[in-house]
Amino acid sequence: MPIDPSRAVGALVGETTTTWDEDDVILYHLALGAGRNPVDPGELSYCYEAGLKVLPSFGVIPAQTAMIGILGGVPGLEFNPIMLLHGEQELEVKAARVPTAATVRNVARVAAVYDKGKAAVAVIEVETGTSDGAPLFVNRFILFLRGEGGFGGDPGPKGGEAAPEGPPDLVVESPTLPQQALLYRLLGDKNPLHADPGFAALGGFERPILHGLCSYGIGCKAVVDAMLGGDPAAVAGYRVRFAGPVIPGDTIVTSLWRREGRIHLESVDRDRGTPVLTQAVITLR
Repeated sequence: MPIDPSRAVGALVGETTTTWDEDDVILYHLALGAGRNPVDPGELSYCYEAGLKVLPSFGVIPAQTAMIGILGGVPGLEFNPIMLLHGEQELEVKAARVPTAATVRNVARVAAVYDKGKAAVAVIEVETGTSDGAPLFVNRFILFLRGEGGFGGDPGPKGGEAAPEGPPDLVVESPTLPQQALLYRLLGDKNPLHADPGFAALGGFERPILHGLCSYGIGCKAVVDAMLGGDPAAVAGYRVRFAGPVIPGDTIVTSLWRREGRIHLESVDRDRGTPVLTQAVITLR
């Protein structure tokens, strides 16, 4: 059936309740490569419950539980799951500080559907709040549905912000571990693309690749550590475009530009010379 925005926009994708504690937060940080120097106070604050802080990009973890419904089909948004590509991610951090333990409710709805010609783009918005109704995060998963365009819909906004011209203010190198995708999948994304060599080969990859949202978190950590004095509460929002995969074990190099309450970042896989995150911006409080 063709994509039908009149039926899809506003439709409920999923509703879940999620609980996390300090161990889940520490696992998230370890899966991003935190703790490489386990006696560095800044690294230890991500990996030890005494004085534990939470990167705002952790907000994607509870939100992803409500996204499973998209694979089962939403009225007006039926598609082949094999053709789905996670193109962009946007996060708004509503809480002043992300709690180290909480029980939250996640509600996902179709916020928009655009016609890009050869593909449709679905924007799935997930609101996450505490059990007493306090908002914590709003996530927007921007999904490219390849082969589903051409239905005559709104092409949508151009989107994205290029990095400022000129050399970056800072460059951060983030080595990844060969087993990093195997760690990150314990956070809930069990797609075999990130673990099964045979499945990865079917997708055209030489070996399993790192989760895009792991690269997303690595970029956030680079900004917090290098430009925000290690204070994750300074981050109000974070948006990126996923430009290419990372092979676990490669090094991600992130260039940073600070401009008037915003930090622009661009990441590349140093070992392959390929882009990873582009048109990425962190907004500050």
